[in-house]
Order: sequence, then structure tokens, then C-alpha cells
Amino acid sequence: MLLMSSSKDAYHHGDLARALEDAAMQLLERMPASEVSLREVARAANVSHNAPYHHFSDRRGLLKVLAERSMVGLNAAVRTAVERADAPDAALRAGGAAYIRFAVEQANAFDVIYDPTVCIPGAPTATMAPLIVELEELLGEAAAAVGRGTADEITALWGMVHGLGTLAAAGHFTLAQALSAWDSTVASS
Repeated sequence: MLLMSSSKDAYHHGDLARALEDAAMQLLERMPASEVSLREVARAANVSHNAPYHHFSDRRGLLKVLAERSMVGLNAAVRTAVERADAPDAALRAGGAAYIRFAVEQANAFDVIYDPTVCIPGAPTATMAPLIVELEELLGEAAAAVGRGTADEITALWGMVHGLGTLAAAGHFTLAQALSAWDSTVASS
């Protein structure tokens, strides 16, 4: 498919949808999702300003894709940390630390994952639903391995890493303080 960009040069994408998503993810690294527009994505991908509408019905459709791709990244970070740990308690600490780091180091991606207007609580997209289950399983299995596997305990642990990450990302305390708080809380049980 040949599309004209805003310049006089034609640009050909073998996979326009992927190019648009990649451009949007790059924008998300620099700005919050609330500032990412379909027009800005088109400009970043060097395609016509109408091109994104062939793949996203509207801006909310774009944000859903950003949330889904960001959730894949969060899950990968947590999974890698848990799998690299050499003991159950280390796995729980490492998985939670990876979650907190992602929230701070990729704050815009983290925010779009949990934006309730994008990922509606209780009504995630067909793509997001299994990603949420995967994260719950990663955290739940790590918690259960150290004897903290009840539903309430898992919810509390998830809430703790989420809160620590969110507060550190907002500047209420440093990443080091958030990681230390998480580690001491988990180690003390």
C-alpha cells in the first residue's frame, strides 16, 4: 500500500499497522498517552494524517493497543525477574521490584495500562484479558510459593507494588525508597 506523507515523498510500509503502533510506542516513551494523537502518530510514522484511521477506529482504539503492548512489557519484566530468582522469597521480591521499576522507568506506559477509560475495569479487551490473568498468575504463584497465596494476600501484595510504583513515579519518594520498602515488607513476613 502506497501512502503519501505530508512531505512530497511517498512512503511504503510492509505492515502499516505495526509501523503506526511502533511510532505510537516511541511517542509514549516521551509523552503521556493523553498527549498522543492519531495525527502525531501519523507524523511520527511518516504517513498521511488519515492513515491511522485505517487501523484504529479512533484515538481510544490507539490507546487500547498502547495499553496492551505496554502490558506485554510489564509482564515480560515481572516474568524475567521471577524466573531468574534462585529461591521463592527472592522470586517474590524480584517480581515486585520489577513491577515497581516498570512503573517508574516507563511511567507513561504504566499509566496507559491502568487508565480506566482505556482498560475498563471488569471489561478488558479480548487481548488485554489474558494479559491481566498472566500478571495475576505471576504475582500469585510467587506469593503462594512463600505461603502468601490467599486471594486477600495476593491482592494486598499487588496493591502494595502498584502503590509503591505509582507513588515513586509521581515523585512522592524515590525508586530506591520504593524498592527498599517493598523488600523490607516482603522479607519481614
